[in-house]
Amino acid sequence: MAQAKKKKKFFEVEIPLIGKVTQLLAYEMSELNGRIINYDLTRQLRGKSMVLQLKVSADDKKATTTPTKAQVLPYFLRRMMRKGTNYIEDSFSTNTSDAKVTIKPFLITRRKVSRAVRKALREKARAELISYSQAHSSEEIFKDLLSNKIQKELSLVLKKIYPLSLCEIRVFKIEKAE
Repeated sequence: MAQAKKKKKFFEVEIPLIGKVTQLLAYEMSELNGRIINYDLTRQLRGKSMVLQLKVSADDKKATTTPTKAQVLPYFLRRMMRKGTNYIEDSFSTNTSDAKVTIKPFLITRRKVSRAVRKALREKARAELISYSQAHSSEEIFKDLLSNKIQKELSLVLKKIYPLSLCEIRVFKIEKAE
């Protein structure tokens, strides 16, 4: 007896963080549950190359996503680097009001600076980001990352130590949601 062949269909998946709808291919809507999407935000952010990783949660009627990771692509950071500058990187875990996250800031100075200045910038950035993240939920932080609010505030605080040519959050990743 021949079995009827199933055909894959496109299902609409809502991305509430950026207010967009995308389509995923599957046999049934329930198959989409738990699937990971990498969504390129380069066009929306006017050239800042960022990829947003989203996890799909689907029931029988509707599929929505929650962000799990935002990452600035390495080629964008290499393009921003110039001769005669220093860069400062850091990586740390902290808690938001609803999750445990990893934050990796990336700073570029305007000129070459001493190691003491780089250390002061790194420590101040870490302190500011930890205090900011503990006061907000991870969803709010993702929205502020995409609207460049966190980077702007951090740059203004760090400007008092040394002016920066670039202040970015290279990676913001949810490790464990509560």
